[in-house]
Amino acid sequence: MSTLVQIQVLPHHLEDEDHILEKVFQKVDFSMNDVSQWSIRKRSIDARQRRVLYNLQIELWLNGDEKPVREPYKISDISNKPSVAIIGAGPAGLYAALRAIEGGLKPVIYERGKDVRSRRRDLAAINKEHIVNPESNYCFGEGGAGTYSDGKLYTRSKKRGNVLKAMEWFVDFGATPDILVDAHPHIGTNKLPQIITAMREAIIEAGGEVRFNEKLTDLKHENGQVTSIQINNSVWYDYNQVILATGHSARDIFYLLHNRGIKVEAKPFAIGVRIEHSQSLIDQIQYHGDDQNPYLPPASYSLVEQVDGLGVYSFCMCPGGIIAPCATDIEEVVTNGWSPSKRNNPYSNSGIVVSVSPQDLPNYKENDPFVCLEFQKKVEYDCWVAAGKTQKVPAQRMTDFIAGKVSTDFPKTSYQPGLTAVDLNEVLPDMLASRLRKAFVAFGHKMKGYLTTEAVLHAPESRTSSPVKIPRDDFSLEHIEIKGIYPCAEGAGYAGGIISAAIDGINCMDRIIEKYN
Repeated sequence: MSTLVQIQVLPHHLEDEDHILEKVFQKVDFSMNDVSQWSIRKRSIDARQRRVLYNLQIELWLNGDEKPVREPYKISDISNKPSVAIIGAGPAGLYAALRAIEGGLKPVIYERGKDVRSRRRDLAAINKEHIVNPESNYCFGEGGAGTYSDGKLYTRSKKRGNVLKAMEWFVDFGATPDILVDAHPHIGTNKLPQIITAMREAIIEAGGEVRFNEKLTDLKHENGQVTSIQINNSVWYDYNQVILATGHSARDIFYLLHNRGIKVEAKPFAIGVRIEHSQSLIDQIQYHGDDQNPYLPPASYSLVEQVDGLGVYSFCMCPGGIIAPCATDIEEVVTNGWSPSKRNNPYSNSGIVVSVSPQDLPNYKENDPFVCLEFQKKVEYDCWVAAGKTQKVPAQRMTDFIAGKVSTDFPKTSYQPGLTAVDLNEVLPDMLASRLRKAFVAFGHKMKGYLTTEAVLHAPESRTSSPVKIPRDDFSLEHIEIKGIYPCAEGAGYAGGIISAAIDGINCMDRIIEKYN
């Protein structure tokens, strides 16, 4: 049994062990002679006051305490075990496969996109040549949307499963152990590919399969049970257990299920813009002028405001980051943000989005499962047209957006395909634009300096979560009507990030393992 002690230290004392222990022993009734081991269990920044501090949770093992030793992930041979189909090689699909191996089943992953390294050529094409490959882009391919769009591991899904287990598996496959300590862990887009590759190699070594460029195009079900799946409009494979871990942008899957009489339904989501400031400005605001402190990382922020009955909030905030083009088809433009592991770019970006329900939308029709999806598609199409039908984005300085005038120029942007000056009030639906204007004014009061002419809006930020839900049973995690189909993670409406998706992948595979056992 360990002892936990909470302390606060100044940033320059973060690596001063003597100072940390001095703080600890001011709070306990024993001395260092009574301690066999200690470590920092949790670490976070407290910038609420003018003096920025680190919160530390210190874990101590007293003499005689037994410190638990965790067994790293072990590979076992499952090549001749029963097979389970997993559609999608994002975090949910990969973690479902790893859990299958633990549970004595053979995972077969079908991924519509390319392996993690081959994806890079298609990302370069969309950035430099404005060419969108519908099957290989920032959203589709090995590792899913999170691989090349940041790799933040923070989650609020504490009740959904074993967060620590999901994080430890990342460490087992190459992530720094710091992610187990930091309150807002982050791997970085530059480091994730190696980790994803290591996971795939472990799956294959165990006897599982990972098949790229293989897209689910149809499925069959009889008497309420899935029986087979079709890949690439040609080959059929028999499976009675199928995990759908297809991600929030696999729109064709929603239409496929609907056309096959499998229930899908509209789901609330959020949509808005991605805003870019200089990182130095955000540091100055958040660190109260102590922005040159070498012991502080690039600052982040979190903002929320209720505007005319709907929530407007920051989403996927990327310190020291880049805005990327994340369209998954032609005739649309989409933005997202990412950061490298060091978060050392001069820009700071964040989605600022309006939370909407189906009933809030002007195109609302009762029982229409695609009302949110069609609204999302129209915003992306309108932005594509407004910016010149390329991967440039319609853009506007924040102060010009509030004033309703087109910007005459822009500061340098991290968005590589480029910007087109427009009045976003005329491009975005009024239900979004009007609330964003009011929210930016409110955010300027909350963060002095945030509302500035140097901040630029890039539109749209539209892939915050799936606009369609695939309903499932709360206990079995199977589709409410079709047995053997497991709607999983972000694409089905049951997760909102890398870790929550990974946990949901584990949970779905747990139910399948229970069936076989």
